[in-house]
Amino acid sequence: MASGFFAILDDIAALMDDVAVTTKVATSKTAGILGDDLAVNAEKATGFLSSRELPVLWAITKGSLINKVIIVPIALLLSAFFPIAIKVILVLGGFYLAYEGVEKIVEYLFHRPKEGHEVIAEIKEDGNDAEKAKIKSAVTTDFILSVEIVIIALGTVLEKSLTIQILTVSVVALLATIGVYGIVAIIVRMDDAGHKLIKTSNDKGVLAILGRLLVKSLPVIIRILSVVGTIALILVSGGIFVHNIDFLHHLFPELPSIIKESLIGFVAGLIIVALTIGTKKIISLFKR
Repeated sequence: MASGFFAILDDIAALMDDVAVTTKVATSKTAGILGDDLAVNAEKATGFLSSRELPVLWAITKGSLINKVIIVPIALLLSAFFPIAIKVILVLGGFYLAYEGVEKIVEYLFHRPKEGHEVIAEIKEDGNDAEKAKIKSAVTTDFILSVEIVIIALGTVLEKSLTIQILTVSVVALLATIGVYGIVAIIVRMDDAGHKLIKTSNDKGVLAILGRLLVKSLPVIIRILSVVGTIALILVSGGIFVHNIDFLHHLFPELPSIIKESLIGFVAGLIIVALTIGTKKIISLFKR
């Protein structure tokens, strides 16, 4: 009886060793997309009142965990029974990411001053509704990036047993959420940490200097993350198209992959932005 129990423990230990190895490989493969995920979500999780930063970040984190709970089993089932659907989902997600990235650029370049009635409407807008809208946008973007992470992780263990596939992909998905949003939480609370250091040291000494550095660095980091996050959206979308559409994969072979993926992502985003604007104008004409 005892020997059987220890044999089970040995099997579990061996399984965990295998999962640790495959998780390490899968994490290294997804490192690039995790970096993009961090940049995108750090930019989306900022811009709130200090008192709302952590509650909003927690809401986005919960949404991210729910995303993973939905994505992991579906990805495993589709991989086994309907693999072509994974490519379709990735490509559709790529168009969404491309749209988000290019829409930010278009808004920045062609932003027009708001008219009086628009400003009044913004003042009257319920803050909770605006917050919920930003959370929804962040969770939606996280969903697309999570699909990419899960698919890449799954691709590294396709030849392994189903048990190892499930455990490896689940561990990578969990690490992605905890790691990304843990770092985002540190970033968004930099200024509060800086103010506390200044207050504790009575605005004197090394701690005060460090505190002021943290406070002054946050706006710079946020601006950098905003730019990097926008670029990441376009680059990730372009990578999805290149890796999943054969024609684009063989298009312009002489170009470095990063330039090729950026151009394709940008063009795709422009097309979706143009279609969106055109559709809105047509709808507004019919409403008159």
